[in-house]
Amino acid sequence: MASADLRKELDCSICLNVYTDPVNLKCGHNFCQVCIDRVLDSQKGSGRYFCPECREESRERPTLYRNITLRNILKNFLSTEPEQEESRVFCTHCVDSPVLAVKSCLLCEASLCDKHLRVHSKSPEHVLCDPTSNLESRKCPIHKKTLEYYCRLDATCICLACRLDGAHRGHQVEMLEEASKKKKNQLRNFEQKIATQIKDIKKRAQNLQKRQRKAQEKADGETERVTALFRDLRRRLEDLEKRVLGDITKQAEQVSNAFGDIIRQLEVEQDKLSRKRRLIEKLCNVTDPLTVLQEPDTDDLCDTEEGDDEVGELLDKHGGDLNVADFQRTLYTGLSDIMSGVKKPVSTQDSAGILLDLNTANNYLHISDDRKTISWTTVDQNHPGTAEKFKDHPQVLSSNRFSSG
Repeated sequence: MASADLRKELDCSICLNVYTDPVNLKCGHNFCQVCIDRVLDSQKGSGRYFCPECREESRERPTLYRNITLRNILKNFLSTEPEQEESRVFCTHCVDSPVLAVKSCLLCEASLCDKHLRVHSKSPEHVLCDPTSNLESRKCPIHKKTLEYYCRLDATCICLACRLDGAHRGHQVEMLEEASKKKKNQLRNFEQKIATQIKDIKKRAQNLQKRQRKAQEKADGETERVTALFRDLRRRLEDLEKRVLGDITKQAEQVSNAFGDIIRQLEVEQDKLSRKRRLIEKLCNVTDPLTVLQEPDTDDLCDTEEGDDEVGELLDKHGGDLNVADFQRTLYTGLSDIMSGVKKPVSTQDSAGILLDLNTANNYLHISDDRKTISWTTVDQNHPGTAEKFKDHPQVLSSNRFSSG
């Protein structure tokens, strides 16, 4: 109904056909460009121009404006109904302006609008049918008479002459309406079968969609579980990294401090020896023998006892290098602890008889959706109703018995 109303609005009020190159006047009414030009040309002699719709007058010829929006609407609307556009049949007798036909006469081979139909002959030989532009298809190609019967043997429409004297004489024939009724019943049966098949297909599609949703939900659950697992692994690795790097930094500071103490001790010893050297050089430059011999503390100047023993003691006390073995032991131990929390799924024999009980599962056991397999995890699963006695034990019980007992 909405489509028909819209189609009515797309007809030019002058030619009664769909707009062709629509233009509008200043008053806003739309017409085919050819139609309104013809009307305005006819009004030229009167010196006044007026709109065919609202009769708005003007002394000068109105300017025509192209209606771009209406052109686009026509283009889009008519492209969706090509068959309907082609099936339009116009009255044969309306020569001045095309008018849609409401009936076609097979005898006259003409199409009639409502006005000409009222004055058309009511004689029986004037057979009326729905409007058609192909009247020849409604007549027998041999006898040129109206098709009235249907031959079941040859599955074709025939005229009276074909039935009585033609090639279909003696064949089982039916009136067109009766044959059409039977064919419609047959088509309705097929339609019911198709409807049943459509229903079955919809049901299968719904089941597949349900399985698809379950598979997606399962994938989402696994994604969340794996994401949580890797998040926990990253956190543990980061903690282990911080611990190992902290140990390295702490030991490096200890070694650095030890070397710093030794270096400061050596610098003190170097200053002491430098002072002795300067005094010795000074005495060696004195020319008076008495002064050289009477110089006190010369024995201390000649004391060259080295401080290597003290340096060795400091090195033994503070350690002379980093202990890499400690770092590696901490690293490998930490990695082993992390990997111990990530194990392969626990395999079970004859899993068909297993239905795991969540109420007996340890919180660090992941139970599959079908409750037939379990796997270790480092993420707390928070199983509902887990008994206190199962929290500290990596186990889960089956809610039904195995076939073996």
